[in-house]
Amino acid sequence: MAERPKGIDSAAGWVVVAATVTATFAVFGVAYSFGAVFTTIREEFGVGKGQASLFFAITTFIYFVVGVFTGRLADRYGPRPVLLVGAVAMGLGLYLTSLVHNIIVGYLTYGLGVGIGVGCAYVPMVSTVGGWFERDRTKAMGVAVAGIGLGTLVGAPLAKQLVLSYGWRTTYVILGIGSAALLVLASFGARRPPGAAAQESPPPLRILLRDARFNWLYTSMVFLSCGLFVPMVYLDDYLEARGKAGGALLIGIIGATSVVGRLALGAMAAKVDLMRLYRGCVAALGASYLIWMVAGTSYPVLVVFAVCMGAAYGGWIALSPAVIADLFGPVGLGGVLGALYTSAGIGGLIGPPIIGVLVDAANYETAIGVAIAFSGVSLVLLIAAGRASAPVTDRPAAQIEDPHATLETASAWLVRSSTGEMRLIRR
Repeated sequence: MAERPKGIDSAAGWVVVAATVTATFAVFGVAYSFGAVFTTIREEFGVGKGQASLFFAITTFIYFVVGVFTGRLADRYGPRPVLLVGAVAMGLGLYLTSLVHNIIVGYLTYGLGVGIGVGCAYVPMVSTVGGWFERDRTKAMGVAVAGIGLGTLVGAPLAKQLVLSYGWRTTYVILGIGSAALLVLASFGARRPPGAAAQESPPPLRILLRDARFNWLYTSMVFLSCGLFVPMVYLDDYLEARGKAGGALLIGIIGATSVVGRLALGAMAAKVDLMRLYRGCVAALGASYLIWMVAGTSYPVLVVFAVCMGAAYGGWIALSPAVIADLFGPVGLGGVLGALYTSAGIGGLIGPPIIGVLVDAANYETAIGVAIAFSGVSLVLLIAAGRASAPVTDRPAAQIEDPHATLETASAWLVRSSTGEMRLIRR
């Protein structure tokens, strides 16, 4: 068994966690504030809800696809240079978006700018945190991604107030400067994990694609993501269409309670079955939409929805990297996370526009019902992922006298299955 690198589970790792909180706060504070700007942009460009949601959908697709590359770049070069590229992309993209008068150009400036910015911050930093911890990995990742919830809590209400005071164009200039500055600040704490230079590279994609667990998990995440981002885009518009205000605050409440979900469920994961808890979060996400469906214009009921949805969403976000590390190992985690998270990009690209078209053609209740169906399919697929077995060689790992040496000489990939059994996968 290889000796654990010095610095693992140390105070230095928690500095990296703080940097990750700052980075995810900055990028998701912008990305998840789009719902507060959604109605204004739709009215200015004179388009339907489905078309307007493409700003968010394209951005989501880009930042998850970009994560395939930025995660591997962070594994190889460290997270700091990747994070600085994200700062430039975020600031420049939002500034250029403030100047556009053609919606197609806006899709490009906003989608590429914010998409690359998030892609350079999220997967690289979260995977870096995973490399700094062993004993406290689940807890550390739960704290690290709490920045997403904090960013949503602050970003959506702030963006709404800025839009009301200065208009959406000036709002994006302000958000661009602020988010870029925070990413530069976070870069000072973005350090490579101990022993990173000696780590094995992540498994090639062809190996992952032969793993049934990866395929089931991937497809499950596609369906979940089709409905996951609907409140972020449509909650404010949902209330404004009914002559009510406060939608941006509801998005902020989702962010706040997601922090609680991240921390509480992240801590629970060390004491209960990780995959079972993960499936529970997916089930709770879908169930929470039933509250939205029956809420109407009752703000207290909508607050209950936001709290339930936020807690389940926060738990899902916190547990996802830990589940992936448990199934496929922590080595090269950035590359594995990046590959898997393209599924969320596909779901994020498909879901919000479909929901927007359904709202324009029918009503919000119908669209929310479709989001619930997406979550149900995701849960079924996730159960299948938990029951699938890891691919094995014809030589059991238990018969190998020195597994660590074998990994080096045979260029193999050692992972832990969901049952805790060690299995060896050759490249």
